[in-house]
Amino acid sequence: MMKLSALPDVPRWAALAAHAVPLVTLPSGLWRVALAAGLPVAKDPFPGGWATVYVLGLSVVSECLALLTLGLVRGWGEVVPAWVPLLGGRRVRTMAAVIPASLGAAGLLGLMAWSFYAHFAGLGSGATDNPVQEAILVACYLPLLAWAPLLIAVTVAYYRRRTGTGTGTGPGKKGLHTAEAKKRRAAARKEKVKSYAARRRLSSGAAATDGGLDDGLFPAPDALF
Repeated sequence: MMKLSALPDVPRWAALAAHAVPLVTLPSGLWRVALAAGLPVAKDPFPGGWATVYVLGLSVVSECLALLTLGLVRGWGEVVPAWVPLLGGRRVRTMAAVIPASLGAAGLLGLMAWSFYAHFAGLGSGATDNPVQEAILVACYLPLLAWAPLLIAVTVAYYRRRTGTGTGTGPGKKGLHTAEAKKRRAAARKEKVKSYAARRRLSSGAAATDGGLDDGLFPAPDALF
């Protein structure tokens, strides 16, 4: 079974969704890189100059934003990495992660809606002029449709996990929503984050000694930034 880098209490489906986000944004970024490199993926020659900087910058920014989704399932999404000035080691407030992620998902949904409208309304002159270019464009940009739904799903899972929503024990029982229970959950989660970070450091050290690769799909939290 494929191993994913995530906190122990993260549902596997949420870990899979978070790791899928950078993958669904990658093809469109590669298409833009090919465009900037002058490959025949569009009907008009690429102008170069500042347009190249913009296109490449857009690809890098998009992939970095997609990688931030991993913070919703990893330790650095709950405790700021120690190397961050002033904030290192501090607990990340739940809504400080949920609100930006939710706004990002809403923005993505808006962009998708506008793109569909522009396409069917015939706005713009089109980027391709033959079936091969059209097929490549669709294949590279179609995965982006999954970005917003995946981000929403991971954000909901993060919120439920951090707040204990939906984890009550049923009618007539106190459940996990009392102040004391929340404190216990916070303390337990902090210990899990510390344990997770320690295991990742040990794993990274062993991999460096043996010359091997990390068994996760992505780097450890302290190596990602």
